[in-house]
Amino acid sequence: LGHRRLENTLVYTHLVDFHDDEWVSAVARTVEKARELVEAGFEYVCDVDGAKLFRKRK
Repeated sequence: LGHRRLENTLVYTHLVDFHDDEWVSAVARTVEKARELVEAGFEYVCDVDGAKLFRKRK
């Protein structure tokens, strides 16, 4: 975060909860399906066997 003192950074980092991340996943094999997923709030993750994987927080 660019703070000079660790105490200043800790003020912000305790506000983020990294432990309870739950995701909804989806696969797109066409450009049209990928567009629909992006418009629905999904974010691109990676390519696997020619398919694009997307995820969205629950």
